[in-house]
Amino acid sequence: MPDQKFNIKRPINYAWLFKMAWRDSRKSRSRLFLFISSIVLGIAALVAVYSFRDNLQRDIDNQAKELTGADLMIESRRAPKESVAAMLDTLGEQQAREKNFASMIYFIKGTGSRLIQVRALEGNYPFYGEIKTRPAAAAKHFKQGRNALVDKTTMLQFNAVVGDSIKIGSLHFAIAGSLESVPGQSAIANTVAPVVYIPLQYLEQTGLDQVGSRIQYRYFYKYDRAASVERDLKRYQRTLNKEGLDHETVATKKASTGRAFGNLNKFLALSGFIALLLGCVGVGSAIHVYIKEKLGTIATLRCLGLNAGEAFLIYLIQIAVIGLIGAVAGAVIGTLVQFALPAVLQDFIPIDISIQISWTAIAQGLAIGLIISILFALPSLLSVRNISPLNAIRASFDTVTSKRDFLKWLVYLIIVLFVYGFTYLQMNGWLEALLFMAGLLIAFLLLVGLSKLLMLILKKSIPDSMSYLWRQGFANLHRPNNQTLLLTVSIGLSTVFIVTLYLVQGVLLNKVSLSSDSSESNMVMFDIQTSQREQVATMTRQYQLPVMAEVPIVTMRIEEINGKTAAELDQADSLDQKSRNLSTRAFKGEIRATYQDSLRATEELVEGKWTGVTPAGGVVKISLEKGYAERIHVKVGDQIVFNVQGLLLPTEIGSLRVVDWNTVKPNFRVVFPTGVLEQAPQFYVLMTHVPSEKVSADFQGAVVKKFPNVSIINLGLVLQVLNELLSKINFVIRFMAGFSMATGWIVLLSAVMSSKGQRLRESVLLRTMGANRKQILTITALEYLFLGILASAAGIILAVAASWAVAVFSLNSTFAPDILPLLLFFILIPILVMVTGIYSSRSVLNHPPLEILRKEA
Repeated sequence: MPDQKFNIKRPINYAWLFKMAWRDSRKSRSRLFLFISSIVLGIAALVAVYSFRDNLQRDIDNQAKELTGADLMIESRRAPKESVAAMLDTLGEQQAREKNFASMIYFIKGTGSRLIQVRALEGNYPFYGEIKTRPAAAAKHFKQGRNALVDKTTMLQFNAVVGDSIKIGSLHFAIAGSLESVPGQSAIANTVAPVVYIPLQYLEQTGLDQVGSRIQYRYFYKYDRAASVERDLKRYQRTLNKEGLDHETVATKKASTGRAFGNLNKFLALSGFIALLLGCVGVGSAIHVYIKEKLGTIATLRCLGLNAGEAFLIYLIQIAVIGLIGAVAGAVIGTLVQFALPAVLQDFIPIDISIQISWTAIAQGLAIGLIISILFALPSLLSVRNISPLNAIRASFDTVTSKRDFLKWLVYLIIVLFVYGFTYLQMNGWLEALLFMAGLLIAFLLLVGLSKLLMLILKKSIPDSMSYLWRQGFANLHRPNNQTLLLTVSIGLSTVFIVTLYLVQGVLLNKVSLSSDSSESNMVMFDIQTSQREQVATMTRQYQLPVMAEVPIVTMRIEEINGKTAAELDQADSLDQKSRNLSTRAFKGEIRATYQDSLRATEELVEGKWTGVTPAGGVVKISLEKGYAERIHVKVGDQIVFNVQGLLLPTEIGSLRVVDWNTVKPNFRVVFPTGVLEQAPQFYVLMTHVPSEKVSADFQGAVVKKFPNVSIINLGLVLQVLNELLSKINFVIRFMAGFSMATGWIVLLSAVMSSKGQRLRESVLLRTMGANRKQILTITALEYLFLGILASAAGIILAVAASWAVAVFSLNSTFAPDILPLLLFFILIPILVMVTGIYSSRSVLNHPPLEILRKEA
């Protein structure tokens, strides 16, 4: 009969528990630190991202006025009516205005041209912050004459210097200075659309301010009292909505900028969290092996009077302390890493980032590190409660079977809820978080199932005829304390994440790739007036270039939808507020439509019927892009009245189309049949193919000289800019993926070290029986090589499936991955696993059996 003193309840002596936890960890301290190091990089990534987020938000709040440059900005895509212009003149204490549009710039000295964003400015904008130029005085004095400020990168591209002459439209300007930075515009935006400032007073003389020009009108205001901004907006809100005038204040700019970079922070945080999850897999599996090896120690302590709860607390204290140390190390590394993030992301940020230590981010990192290390160790720690004193005298601890433990399943549920909750906080959407969580669970379960299936197959079907070294290597995959499950899951998940990032990056690059085939256009000319159409086409042919398409474009706006104006729709009882906002948005801004008699190759009819021709006196049946129709809440059969530059034109929606927007061919939301718009004011887009950069430069220069209003897009240059942009984005992705790759390697190393004791005993027996170094090395290499092959193959298959889903359902793109990179992943990952396994087992090979046995004793 057992001694009753073991069952007597007594107060818990926490000081003694801490002392026992300290003493018990003496021989295993290095291993515990290695286990917990799995989460260090994950915590470092999260702390770096959280610190960057806090600093970014603080700087957005502090520099919101510099981002806007004014207290209020009002913009329109068409010239306001006289009554509206008079109203705009009454706003604010100080005013400035700007007209901006895309046009060509021609460098007289370098005889080069490029599409740029012209900003014709009048007034002392910006009222907050500054346009930074070189020389610095150029920003203040360029409006005093026919001068221009030109983007510095564009000047370097064409070897231009201050004092050189450029031509915009029909007018020459002297370069007064190079633009270093513009309020609210990032370096990436400047690369995609270089800015050139000119005085507004000279715009009319350029000949570019004419009917059909796609000019955006902006009005900037400075107020002495901030409350006056909201007062004026409230007073004139109805007029602004009716005329399609958008507005932006310091508050709305702050909110929109915060949302834009919120998405970036979500991606970065999720990347760090995936690295942390990989580390958690390592922690959980390694603690499982650690506790199994401590069965004898725990059973002995139970024999000496320790109860189950106290035994559990001893090892919980060990894990908690080591977890806290790991979290502190991660927080320190993350705080240092955050100083590198602005350098990595500086091209995407339109403000100056000031880096400070974020104690909030550090506290979050410490809390997450402590919680997650305990949470993922608990399933193994809970088994400590079931170890009885009788285990101390059992011949084999491996025969001990644990009862079904309700608390373990509760912990598993809490882990799932924790991962889902964290994901939800990053994505702010329950469905997106659920899909992400489901993907992780599916990958995890598939890898677990694969590893168990492998162990079962190897245990049952290793043939006796196989070489001893091969049989021993495969037997290690299902021996006690094997690493098959841990390594398959950790290596597989690491492979899934890394390969998925690579494949999705390839999908993005393919979406913007252009064909070098001469049958595909690589240059687009637009804003061609009707009177210029034949001359531009003739000049194109004179340069031995094909005229591949001439597409007419007519500007218009919606006047009525189903007999209701914007004001009437805004009051409709049948629509909720969101639907009203979407519907009335259709009345804002201009629509650029075309007319054609047949559908293009980039269009597919999905509903209704396309007529192609409107009979005399018949109903005009237009076709809308399906997504656009859904956004403005219309369907086939609905009536829309368009205002075609003063003429009201009633139409009926005859069909809906799906459009491939990823091509470089002209695509439209609204398409008219022929027989309706031929006599309307319009301009043309002409597409051609240029065989070389020299021909492109010569042709562009000739077009700009003769037709200064015509703008040209060199798609080769666009592709180059997009490739530069994607390469910078890819660098950010690789930067964050590096945390996962490093974590995966640490998990691999800790997994190998976790069963080092078992491996030492087995190797000593083999060497005692006469096995040499080469044979043991071969057995170890075969074990890890096979594990690496299996895990990486499973990870690559899952990554291909995930990438296909992202490409098809999220990016609406075809998925055709290159085989060679996948083969390289399949070769390199198993080799890395094998080398790591051999390296971590080197002590077995470098020391005689007797020395190892003495250390074990």
